[in-house]
Amino acid sequence: MAKNKSKRSNDSEFTLFDVVYEDGAIRSNRRVPTSALGGLDGDEPAKAIIEAQDRDIAAQSGQPPRVIKTIKRSGK
Repeated sequence: MAKNKSKRSNDSEFTLFDVVYEDGAIRSNRRVPTSALGGLDGDEPAKAIIEAQDRDIAAQSGQPPRVIKTIKRSGK
């Protein structure tokens, strides 16, 4: 019988970030595709991706998007 792939196998496709917003709110483990990171820009593309995610969430909730103060990889 074949073994089912675990959900954990997909975790390598994403890098997790902790986000601190200007209003003091903190959100942990925000997922960013690993393929978008690295190269000369390092983790800088993660901020743009998380901002886009926040805009989508804000549009759905009817609230203004939060302004990101800092981001860092989770666990560092």
